[in-house]
Amino acid sequence: MKKHWDNPIEHEMPANARVPAEMRIGNVQVAPATVLAPMAGVTDTVFRRFIRHASAFTSHQAPAASDQDATEAEIDADITNTQSGCGLLMTEFTSADGLSRMRETKRKRYLTFYEDEHPISAQIFGSNPETLSEAARIIQDTGFDSVDLNLGCPAKRVVGCNGGSGLLRDLPKIGEIFHTVRKAVTIPFTVKFRLGWNDANIVCVELARMAESEGLNAIALHARTREQAYTGQARWEWIAAIKQSVSIPVIGNGDIRTPEDAAAMIAKTGCDAVMIGRAAPANPWIFRQIAQYTATGRYDLPTVEDRYRMIRAYFQMLLDESEASAGDKNAAVREVAGKMKQFASWFTHGVPGGARLRASIYQAKTGAAVLEQVDTFFTSQFAAGEPADLDADATAGFPEGAALVCD
Repeated sequence: MKKHWDNPIEHEMPANARVPAEMRIGNVQVAPATVLAPMAGVTDTVFRRFIRHASAFTSHQAPAASDQDATEAEIDADITNTQSGCGLLMTEFTSADGLSRMRETKRKRYLTFYEDEHPISAQIFGSNPETLSEAARIIQDTGFDSVDLNLGCPAKRVVGCNGGSGLLRDLPKIGEIFHTVRKAVTIPFTVKFRLGWNDANIVCVELARMAESEGLNAIALHARTREQAYTGQARWEWIAAIKQSVSIPVIGNGDIRTPEDAAAMIAKTGCDAVMIGRAAPANPWIFRQIAQYTATGRYDLPTVEDRYRMIRAYFQMLLDESEASAGDKNAAVREVAGKMKQFASWFTHGVPGGARLRASIYQAKTGAAVLEQVDTFFTSQFAAGEPADLDADATAGFPEGAALVCD
């Protein structure tokens, strides 16, 4: 699975285009209209809370140093997206079969979330309507704000079980799932899907209409086919086609790397919200940048010092979560160290000398040792007077070799 983009299109800020300040999914307010995509191996509770707090942005900064700054600071709140750059968090996708069979204590591993994560949606995958309904009820009883059905994952192991995008070849089955799950829960029910199995089987418009007719509250489209996986360009014109075909909210996904991309998707498709996947681990500030760009027409790029604070904060959160969780402590230590090494590939992308830091992280055996390597690297870098700004490719996406995700 590719983590970088093929010949990405550079979008300019369209005139009068902005990411909406809010949208509603049933009775759930999403403010601003930005969504963190569900990504396996990425969007656990630590990463979600990290994104939520890294995304905080307000334009009401004071005092203003100039007339221009004063104007930016006084922009109306309904434009600025002041609460947080990320309006809705989503969990990693979870097997409905697994949720319905496992003990409640084990479910907590997959369904743990904290109060500061609201609004939050849990995503499930599977192909049996009754099993999916039972999983949806578990999600509702756990306290999630909404439940989402994955019809987009292209991974062979998921498709092989007729889950994810594998179901795109069986619309009657999808209709049965929609109907059964919708009856099972009262919280908002949404779905994320792709264009279709391949170019000869584009079913997204028909699927969107089916979702609306069965009472789903919103739909998200990753504008590629299953056959494309993550290659080529996302075809935003199909997001526009869906928006013109249904009245429920439409969330656009695919090839949003920058605030300009987010604004361009809104302008070109008319979608109600944007969903960010691959860009978030490489650039955790993407949501804040979108909010800042919406408010002021500009946005700040992170410095190396910003990147150091971000890496350290996230890694410390991983350690704290590990210490707070019950179970096999040795397994927890190994898991935290592995997660740190996984994210090091993303977080150090664009940092001068980042390859040297990654090498030292990969050799560390524990989370505490990883954190020590991070501190040592950046302390020496600052002492040597290394450049403060990130390289130009810092927000370019996933570097080669990063761990697999499914968004």
